[in-house]
Parts: sequence; C-alpha cells; structure tokens
Amino acid sequence: MKPLVLKMGGRLLQDRQALDALLAVCANIKQQRPVILVHGGGDQVDQWLSKFGFVTEKIDGQRVSPAEQMPVITGALDGAVNAEMVSRAMLQGLLPVGLNLSAGNACQFTVNTRLGAVGIVKPADATLIELLLTQGYTPVFSSIGIAADGQLLNVNADLAAAAICQLVKGQLVLLTDVPGILDANMQLINELSAEQASNLVLEGVIKGGMKVKLDAALETAAALQSNIVVAGWQNPADLMNLMQDKPVGTCILY
Repeated sequence: MKPLVLKMGGRLLQDRQALDALLAVCANIKQQRPVILVHGGGDQVDQWLSKFGFVTEKIDGQRVSPAEQMPVITGALDGAVNAEMVSRAMLQGLLPVGLNLSAGNACQFTVNTRLGAVGIVKPADATLIELLLTQGYTPVFSSIGIAADGQLLNVNADLAAAAICQLVKGQLVLLTDVPGILDANMQLINELSAEQASNLVLEGVIKGGMKVKLDAALETAAALQSNIVVAGWQNPADLMNLMQDKPVGTCILY
C-alpha cells in the first residue's frame, strides 16, 4: 500500500498528550501500511532564536533564515524537535529513525536567496527510505536540508513533506492547527479544486502559511494524480477515518 506521509507542526509539537495520541494512531496504521513523519517546529525555532538574541522575520508565510541563524535553527529542528519526535514515537511502539532531508540523498535543493539559507526542495533518491520502510522502520524527517556545497538549509515543512510524498508516491496528509482550509466566513471547505483555490488566494482568503500549505498540496496532487488532505490534528480518530476513506478536513482535488 502507499506509504502515509504525515506532516506535523504547529502547536501539536508542544502538546505532548495530543502528539502521543496521534502517534498511537500512526502505530495502529503502520500495522497495515508504512508511515513516514515529517515535522517542522516554528514555535520552537522562534523560542530558540529569541534566546540567542535573533529577530524572526517571515515573508509570504515562510521564515527568513539568514546564514548566521542556521546553527540555531538546525539545533532546534534537527536536534531537539527531531529527538523529541523520535522519543515519543518509540513510546507508542513505532521504530522511528530520525533523519534530515538530505539523508541518503533523499532530496536535493536550490537556495531561495530571497529568504536567506532556505532550500527549495525537490525529490531525488528514495533508496534509503524504501530500505527503512521494508525493514519496518518509520522515518522521522526534520525540515533541514543540505545544499550541494554543504550549506545548511531551512526548508518549509509542508513543502518538505510534499517532496517526500512525491518521492515515495505516497498519500499526503498535512496537519494544521485548524480543521482544514477555511472560507471567508471561517467555515471549513470540504473540497477544493485548483481553480477554486486560485480564486480564494486572489481574494486574500488564503494567505501566509496556509497558502504555502495549499501550494504544497496542489503540487503533490498534480504530480501524483491523487487527492491531498489538509486537516486538523485535534482529533486523532480523524486519521483513522481518513484511512477508511471517510471525509476529513479539506480534500484538495487533483
């Protein structure tokens, strides 16, 4: 079966009870199909940068990552947050392996110099991931990559998850702090086509971080010719419902 590629981030990573409940569902799903986890950790990065006296800046929902901030950003994402994810996954019976996006040449990058040391991610080599999945392991990817010249790169976690999903031809679920993509009246949109999405962006309804998430979903849906789901993390049972083809969150139509 297609691997489930699950992107986690936001407040979920700071809510241990909710994270544990979601990882328990992942352990249940893994009995039937492989699971790959991809995480961000923007709140944690903000906290670390503040402690080191750095100021956080974002453009169009993406973090500006000057090279001098990358040791701190990498320490937060590829160090503390990834280790925490691995430890919580172990406690739920998974066999997690912590990785960054360059492990095994899984992804390759160009640099978005407008945002500093930020990687534009593309899928590259699935060999390591497929080996891990075959042996029953659960890859846990941080959103840190490495450029061809060795430069550490920060990567938007939604775009990272999209690239990993395209690499393994999986099923992508982007988890968020709200139930899904909302309309101008803050009501959940159950299904969204590319044309409808474009109109909502032009109207300013979808913007910032949600637009980045939408872009990742649309690109993956087109690449894999399959629907992508953007959903909230607050109810772990929704993930099981999704595996049973029940409607959850916002379905991005290809």
